[in-house]
This record gives sequence, C-alpha cells and structure tokens, in this order.
Amino acid sequence: MDYDVIVVGGGNAACAAAVSARENGAKKVLLLEKAPKAQRGGNTHFSGAIFRFVFNHADEIDRFVPDVEEEYPGFHAGVPVYPKEAFTEDLMKVTDGRSDPELAELLIDESYDTTCWLQDTGKHHFELAKSVMGIKVGDKIKWPRGAIVRTVHEGVGLSAQWFKTCEAMGVEIRYEAHVLDLVMNGQGAVRGVVVRGEKGLQTLKAGAVILASGGFETNPAWRTHYLGQEWGHAKVRGSNFNYGDGLRMAIEAGAMPWGHWGGCHATPIVASAPDYGKKELTDKTNRLSYPYGVMINIEGKRWIDEAVDFQAFTYAKYGGLILKQPKSLVYQIFDAKTMHLLEPRYSTSEPYKSDTLEGLVKQLNVDHAEAIKTLKAYNEACGRGGPFNAAVLDGLHTEGIDPPKSNWAQKLDTPPYVSWPVTGGITFTFGGLKINKQAQVISTGWKPIPGLYTAGEMVGGLFHYNYPLGTGLMSGAVFGRIAGREAAREAAGGKARGKAPKKAAVKKKVPAKKAVKKK
Repeated sequence: MDYDVIVVGGGNAACAAAVSARENGAKKVLLLEKAPKAQRGGNTHFSGAIFRFVFNHADEIDRFVPDVEEEYPGFHAGVPVYPKEAFTEDLMKVTDGRSDPELAELLIDESYDTTCWLQDTGKHHFELAKSVMGIKVGDKIKWPRGAIVRTVHEGVGLSAQWFKTCEAMGVEIRYEAHVLDLVMNGQGAVRGVVVRGEKGLQTLKAGAVILASGGFETNPAWRTHYLGQEWGHAKVRGSNFNYGDGLRMAIEAGAMPWGHWGGCHATPIVASAPDYGKKELTDKTNRLSYPYGVMINIEGKRWIDEAVDFQAFTYAKYGGLILKQPKSLVYQIFDAKTMHLLEPRYSTSEPYKSDTLEGLVKQLNVDHAEAIKTLKAYNEACGRGGPFNAAVLDGLHTEGIDPPKSNWAQKLDTPPYVSWPVTGGITFTFGGLKINKQAQVISTGWKPIPGLYTAGEMVGGLFHYNYPLGTGLMSGAVFGRIAGREAAREAAGGKARGKAPKKAAVKKKVPAKKAVKKK
C-alpha cells in the first residue's frame, strides 16, 4: 500500500480531512491538488471565510476573538446567541425544509466543537466579520445571529493556513495532480486512485480515499444539463478547476447521487467581473447590499422583493434569479441615505452616479421610460410601517406595487444617486453524493462503499434552493474532519465507527485585575 489515506482536492474540506486523518493515526497521507501551486485552494481561497456555528452564551465567542469587548464595547450584551434550534430554523427555512435531517443535525451539533478544532488543530486565527455582517446603528455595531466570525484575511488566510498546517503535520501534497478514476479491489472496496501528473499516469494505492474536490460549477456542459440553459454562460466566482471529476468517478463506482442537482449557490456580482475567479480579487466582486436599495432589469422593471430577509439568507438564491433576467443583467440603485450601509466591496468598482434619478437612469442600459415609471411608483408606495432600522427586519414596506418590498423601503429621494450593474456568479453546486454519519459514500444499493468517503461541496442533501451564509465552509470542516478520522480508522484495519472525539474546552477570557487606586 502506497498510502494510508489519499485525499482528492485542495480546499477547506480536503485540508480538514487530511489533517484529521493524520491526527487520527494515518501515518502516510497524500493530498492531490489538481491546480498548480499558485492556484491551489479551490473555492476556499475566494470565500469570505465566515463560519456559522452554534453558541449558547456570548462569552463562547471569546476563545476566537479574545479582545472583542475591548474593540466593540457592549458586544457580549448585544450579540444574539445562536442555539441549535436557531441554526436548525435558519437552515430549514432557506431550504424549504428539505435539508437532509440526519446530516443537518450532525452539522449543527458539531459546528462549535469543529470551529474550536479549526483553531486548536488547524491553527486558524479568527476575527469578527464586521465588514460584511456588522451594521452600525448610532455608535454601536449590531450583529446578525449565527454568522459573525471569520478567519483572519478571509479565504486567502484560511487557505494559506490550511496548507501550512498540512505541511507541518506531515501531509504529502502533490500539485497538478489530476485524479481520473478510483481503483477498486475484487471485493468492491475503493483502494486507490489513477492520477495524471508530471510522471504521466500513475496508480496509487491506499487504505481509503476521501473525495473533496468540489462540485461541477466550472463545467458548462453539466451546468446547462442540470441547472438550465441560462447557466451556460454564468460567471464562475471561484476556482476554474471544479468540473465535477470527483462526482463523476464516484457515480461510475456506484455512488448514489443525492440532493438538489438542479440547485446551486449563486450570488450577485458586479457585471464586469471576470469569467473565472481571480486570486487577487478573491470575493470582492460580490454586491450584497441590495436590501437597502432597489434592483431593476433592462426592461426597467423591479422584478423581486429585495428585502424579504437579510442578505445572508437571500444572496445565494438571488444570484441565480438574476441570471434568469433578460441578458442576465440588473442594476442596483441606492441614494445618499443608504450609502453608508453598503459593504466595502462596492468600492472595488465605480458606479454610475447622478444628482437626479432621471440622470442616473439615462446612463443605464435599460428602458428609460419604464425605469422612471418604476422608480416613481416605488417612491409613491414607500414608507408604510417602520421606522427604518437597518439592524432588524423593520417592517418598513411598500403598498400597492408588485413586487412589494417588505423591509427597509425608504424613498429614493436624496442625491447623489448611484447604481452598479450586476449579474449572477455561480459559487458551488448543491447536487452531490449520499453519505452516512461517518462520511462514507453510499451506493445505489443503499450500502456504504468500503474505502470511499466524501466531504465539502460533494456532500449531497444539505442545501436545496438556497443556503445560509457561512454554512458551506462549516459543512466542509465538519464532514472533512469526520471523513479524515473514519478513513484513518479503516486504513488501520478497523471499520468506520463514528465515535466523536472529546469535545473541545470552551476557553473563556480571564479579565485582568484592575489596580485599586489609593486615595
């Protein structure tokens, strides 16, 4: 046997699996990354690196950001806790109740402990995701529930640290290693891979194989087949190496397709974004502050309720809906009242700007007369309920127009007016493989395929139609950790058992004693 465990992929889930396999006794672990070293990291490099996890007390955040109260006075009193019930509610709400209940419960139950593991074993460093999730109200920062912590330097930092940890733990890494097929023995167990690399074709044997090579978002043929014609020319936000290789070879080996193969994570991005993710841009093409303005298509019409919920629960769905609009193009419009609420990523491209709505509209590639009519009707319908409060679903809504706007419906009446052209960018696909609680891949005969595990975007069943921000990376870490542990056990001659490791201790910051001044 060449290796104990072979991991296919190079993103968050793959690295988590490789580190976990080493941690759990696998002496020889090989990570096969299809990309060159300069382009390593899959979609992880392009992510905002936010992790959504359960916490029942505000001070459970302290182990990740120990100086939070000093930096943001009142944080502990103001941050909403995020118990298991809240995470479950959010996941089931955005997936229309279709998220696989067994996998969803496992993801949620393991989310906090796995984030501790990321810090302790993965050596990751964390910060509050202020630029994306924090909303300033007066002199206070208001935080949404659940998704508030990210790794330092976002996806760039997350990816770089994973590779540092892999190398420090003795994981062998090969770049430009394109895995083509799985190797199975006479008993139907997966015991290796066929890989094309600098030495040509090689067959590498292993005690177990973990597939964590992402979805098929880069593959235009599969996108068109599974998602629809409008996805054929979709811009890819992240890696240009995710063609569904892992899914193909697993299905050819008898794996069961599972989950929403007609769904994906697609977010609003600036229309001038490149066709594939550029490492220097990372996730800066996102344009997610649309709830505080309006979106019109090239016909000059509003086409959706921009503010049915916070963007964390709509953005992954709205990107796909934008692609279905004429020319896959819409315009986000804001006035001066809400400019301070726009996330910093908007500053990476110049908007159209004018001191009048009419002057702004004339610059846009839209039906000008219809657009003016739409914006006038919107202004006349605004201002019911409220008052305006960007930190909550404020109920400031429209009446008498379709589609309505359910929250934050302020008039566009304060110059200057600005607009960004936006399209939809695909991030990852939801269709995957069926797995059990040990991350073993299940065959179409409803039994585990010995020696084969999966994690990350290849896990099917968790996400349908939509997903809550920060859940994808959390899933990759949770199931990557499990897959690595169970693959190491199988490679050592045992069977996947699913016994979780000892829970991480909650590290609470101990406040320094203040000196007592003598009178």
